[in-house]
Amino acid sequence: MKNLIITADDFGAAIEVNQAVERAHRDGILSAASLMVAGPAADDALSRARAMPSLRVGLHLVLVEGKPVLPAAAVPDLVDKSGNFRTDMARTGAAMVFLPKVRAQVEAEIEAQFAAFAATGLTLDHVNAHKHFHLHPTIAGLIVTLGKAHGVKGARVPLEPQDVLARVEKHRPSGVVALTAPFARSLKNRFRRAGILAPDHVFGLAWSGGLIENLPQGLSEIYMHPATGHYSGSAPGYHYGEELAALTDPGLPGLVMAKSIRMGGYADFSTPTKSMT
Repeated sequence: MKNLIITADDFGAAIEVNQAVERAHRDGILSAASLMVAGPAADDALSRARAMPSLRVGLHLVLVEGKPVLPAAAVPDLVDKSGNFRTDMARTGAAMVFLPKVRAQVEAEIEAQFAAFAATGLTLDHVNAHKHFHLHPTIAGLIVTLGKAHGVKGARVPLEPQDVLARVEKHRPSGVVALTAPFARSLKNRFRRAGILAPDHVFGLAWSGGLIENLPQGLSEIYMHPATGHYSGSAPGYHYGEELAALTDPGLPGLVMAKSIRMGGYADFSTPTKSMT
């Protein structure tokens, strides 16, 4: 059986992102979105989500390149002078390992973000982290303990099957995937042991067109970053509009049906499945 979750990240980052999420869900095949609870446009995202009960919404944990939910004074080792999270993930990651006070601040901030999501009244579908920071073992462990307490049903593991991508088109193996694969495999096992659903396959780091036709058996997630245009904080040169166009391609719903692909969010596939890889 082929099951598929298509997720938009950075929900709440900007009106342009929220507009794209709504359009891609109402007029396309987007089935889920990951909410930045402290994002500049989080209130707007919530209004749209409440008007779209079929959209599965999860928590997009932000611990880099954003603002904390807690006051900056409560997480001084995680933020810079402006009160924003530090951008050096390597330095922050190392501090989590070696400094108990930093681990305590990370735990407090993650709990605060889970609590902020709970306060929205939305059903928590999944959790993942901005820039895949949940590959860090400290953050992964906190997702397991704090996420289960908040009823999290599933979590993304960024592990792309290179053989599937090679069938789609000529494909140069991704150095990023090769570097992160050992951590991702460990993370998948950790989530599944804890009873948190992790997909068999995840696409997004290097995927291009043709995945629907070549979707493997099992549960797959495709994550994207659609927007109606560039916005404050967006990545220069990123093809936001093209991703929105792909999600709203009028031929895709028929193709999904023809391929007997079942779509939804993590809540729709909440019984953990055995790995197909």
